[in-house]
Amino acid sequence: MPQALERADGRWAWVVLLASLVTQALTLAFPMCIGVFFTELQHDFQASNSETSWLPSIMGSMLHAGGPLCSILVGRFGCRVTMMLGGMLSSLGMVASSFSRTLVQLFLTAGLITGLGMSFSFQGCVTALGLYFVRRRPLANALASIGISIGVTLWPLLARYLLEELGWRGAFLVFGGAFLHCCICGAIMRPVATSEAPETRDHLPPLPKTPSHGCLATCGSTLRYHLACDILRHNLGYCVYTVGVTVMVLGYSLPHIFLVPYAMRYGMEEYWAALLMSIVGFCNIFLRPIAGLLVGRKCFADYRKYLFSLAILLNGLTNLICPVSAEFWVLVGYCLVYSVSMCGIGILLFQVLMDIVPMDRFPSALGLVSVLCSLTSLISPPLAGLVLDSTDNFSYVFYMSSFFLITSAFFMGGSFYSLQKRERKGQQDKAKGDTSETVPVPGLILEDRPKRELCTESMYVTSV
Repeated sequence: MPQALERADGRWAWVVLLASLVTQALTLAFPMCIGVFFTELQHDFQASNSETSWLPSIMGSMLHAGGPLCSILVGRFGCRVTMMLGGMLSSLGMVASSFSRTLVQLFLTAGLITGLGMSFSFQGCVTALGLYFVRRRPLANALASIGISIGVTLWPLLARYLLEELGWRGAFLVFGGAFLHCCICGAIMRPVATSEAPETRDHLPPLPKTPSHGCLATCGSTLRYHLACDILRHNLGYCVYTVGVTVMVLGYSLPHIFLVPYAMRYGMEEYWAALLMSIVGFCNIFLRPIAGLLVGRKCFADYRKYLFSLAILLNGLTNLICPVSAEFWVLVGYCLVYSVSMCGIGILLFQVLMDIVPMDRFPSALGLVSVLCSLTSLISPPLAGLVLDSTDNFSYVFYMSSFFLITSAFFMGGSFYSLQKRERKGQQDKAKGDTSETVPVPGLILEDRPKRELCTESMYVTSV
């Protein structure tokens, strides 16, 4: 007998929200604790800053690069199977990494395999959450992102404790067991359905209809579909978002990796240095629900993309505090302000994308953004490590982070404003009867989004 389908915005959606929260705590927050092992790995493998920084770089890159493959797996097998597969891969990679004898082996296991597994679990849970929640989607995204805050709070402290008691190899072995919980969270993702179009429940999302010209043509068509090439051509708002987020990633991850080594360089004890990132996560636990309630209000619907740009700008400006002083209380103040900007980025990163593209195309749209972000996240830490090796000054790392974040904020804020102004001019011309000069800009008018989602949600329900 076919399995009963759950209803969107129903009671089980809150269980899915809890599973998504745990998954994000296990996956997206995990690379932020790698800085705790930075000095130990350097010592064991006799490696430079730039060489060691390839580990969080590859891990973060694979966390993003798995997007298109995750989109294919979600469309073929659903979110449940995809998340459980991700949990097994993540666990396997961390267990294997505890036996690594060279940095290259560590890059392959902890970086490549674990990063890919985390990508499947994380992006699968984000897609499932978007399908389970329609009316309360902004609040659901904000509450689920609390998992990242909890992870940022607990991972560094746990990593520091395990490093002291078991060494980095024993710590990685324990992490392998922790990632198996992603399989449990994946099992919770029951199939979901909406009542608008029940006849579509037994169909997968339709691929673009193109003439059949053989295997290569079919593969090319499938690849273009899952890389959201059609959205990229016709949705200027999505183009702006993609470029802006890609540039943002160049600077966003650097404080997470280099803050702890920076504090230790200037004499701070290892425990207090690890505590700094935990402060950021702890503050976000309380900030994200409040911010989620605010941005979820209808009056903020048209301004979420500008709030997102503002959060990125604040994040970039905040990083300029670190070069001023490495004193503990100065860095604590930095972490408090940084947590506010991190909160805004965290709760709006996926919500803005859900506002711009239809939900049935969200996995593909996220997949393209993830691929581009994987390239920048692969380049950014080693580039920062090279700068650090050349100058022996952490200040340039934080300057580099601020530059990319501020550039991204101004680009997105200015571009979204320009496109919205162009859209309003087109509407005025249409109202005057001058339809020849109307220039539609898809993805910018949000007022008709709920109506469109009723259709697209029903087309994608069985993907879970």
